[in-house]
Amino acid sequence: MILVTGGAGFIGSHTCVELLDAGYEIAIIDNFCNSRPEVLDKIRTISGKDFKFYEADLLERDKVEQIFEENEIEAVIHFAGLKAVGESVQIPLQYYHNNITSTLILCETMAKYGCKKLVFSSSATVYGDPASVPIREDFPLHTTNPYGSTKLMIEQILRDLYVSDNEWSIALLRYFNPIGAHESGLIGENPNGIPNNLVPYVAQVAVGKLECLSVFGDDYNTHDGTGVRDFIHVVDLSRGHVKAVEKVKSTSGAHAYNLGTGTGYSVLDIVKAYEKACGRKINYKIAPRRPGDIAMCYADPEKSKKELGWQAEYDIEKMCKDSWNFTIKNS
Repeated sequence: MILVTGGAGFIGSHTCVELLDAGYEIAIIDNFCNSRPEVLDKIRTISGKDFKFYEADLLERDKVEQIFEENEIEAVIHFAGLKAVGESVQIPLQYYHNNITSTLILCETMAKYGCKKLVFSSSATVYGDPASVPIREDFPLHTTNPYGSTKLMIEQILRDLYVSDNEWSIALLRYFNPIGAHESGLIGENPNGIPNNLVPYVAQVAVGKLECLSVFGDDYNTHDGTGVRDFIHVVDLSRGHVKAVEKVKSTSGAHAYNLGTGTGYSVLDIVKAYEKACGRKINYKIAPRRPGDIAMCYADPEKSKKELGWQAEYDIEKMCKDSWNFTIKNS
């Protein structure tokens, strides 16, 4: 059985669908701080399969131990964590406490129960402001915000864990910018409150819930002055996790992998693709740059292709089309 922490969240829920489709039994732990209970039934509907669920916080050690007591957990995919860059700048202590302490409790419990296979949800923010693009896994690591710092610190903790006990097998998955939704339209990115991420915000402008998109900065050194990112379809990303589970089950070590497409799209490229997908005009205005934001960030995904046997398949049109399909079915 695979334990998925934060399995009701955006990437977690899609990964649960892919795991169930691949024949795995799963257990999910989630505290619903940025997800919704109804997502669990939607995962069941899409996959046609059932699974165990625990409503708990990873900071609650006794509840985490209960899961390992009651199930034979073979590997863990660790998504759970606070994830908004801007918010992390405002409340850094909460981010450090939540993201790092919960991971320590999880790893201590895994070790206690002899489960030493872990897929960790890291982030391209660990590269900070890279000297060049595309970004390879061996680039220098440094961060520009507390959220990214928690990911980088956890990566280091997990590497140290492997050094201390080389029975551990750990995949550090550095995501670029996941967007899109399951093509059923049942699950997608549906954050509580005003969205922090670009595409759900664009979607809410398109549907009339929000008035206008703020584009933070149009004076970056990019093809249209707006920030360039590597947007990846969440289903592609989720399949990368299934490949990573296969990898950690068959080997040991602590290895980092980029999960991105290798193509950079600007904020305005996304706005245009979304307009095409929804057939509506997206209102936007240029706003000042945000602290912690960088000009360009896209992956060199070659290592994931070679070592995990994974590569992204879907293009920006498909990402926006699936996002819009989810939006109109859930607004």
